[in-house]
Amino acid sequence: MGGCVGREREDTQGHGSSRSGGRAHRKRGGRNEPLKKDKPKWKSDYPMTEGQLRSKRDEFWDTAPAFEGRKEIWDALKAATVALECNDHELAQAIVDGASITLPHGSLTECYDELGSRYQLPVYCLAPPVNLISERSDEDPSDSPEPTTAPKKEFQLKVRLSTGKDLRLSASMADSIGQLKKQLQAQEDIDTAHQRWFFSGKLLTDKTRLQDTKIQKDFVIQVIVNPQAPIN
Repeated sequence: MGGCVGREREDTQGHGSSRSGGRAHRKRGGRNEPLKKDKPKWKSDYPMTEGQLRSKRDEFWDTAPAFEGRKEIWDALKAATVALECNDHELAQAIVDGASITLPHGSLTECYDELGSRYQLPVYCLAPPVNLISERSDEDPSDSPEPTTAPKKEFQLKVRLSTGKDLRLSASMADSIGQLKKQLQAQEDIDTAHQRWFFSGKLLTDKTRLQDTKIQKDFVIQVIVNPQAPIN
């Protein structure tokens, strides 16, 4: 994963893992630079989505403490990267200073703790790639207007009444039979309660939508008009 930690070569006298060994390393290893504000720019080998980037980062942070190094330093480095992602440079610098982390190049890509242990963070933990691509959210299909607007393209629906009269209604595939009954009532003064709609020999209920009937252009819907009930 690119997250490697190595112990500096110990002095020949005694054990080099003491704090004095760490201080000696900083004197030998050179300067401790302030954390740079500029984020590294890099390009992934393949276009990466934000979700893939997050997964890659999570995998690194889950396995990083298993390498040689101190868990509290790994925790501090992770907190510093989160602060940088939120553009809180001062907090990131404070975290680094508080953990006594040395940055020879002013970057978290290579740093050392006070004992001289080396920590390396992969660049994908510090910044997204320049070829990061947007991904379609799981909510897109329901949020997208296309599924509802596309069927609203109106067409002339052919209707044949049991009285022998043919007529056309303005309809869309999203319309329900109940809506079309009301349109027929307004046009022909036929009460909706006296209309029975059939297509391919099947009775269509009021809640049935045209898109559910698989009706195609120039197909005809049969409407049985029941006689008006006598008024007492």
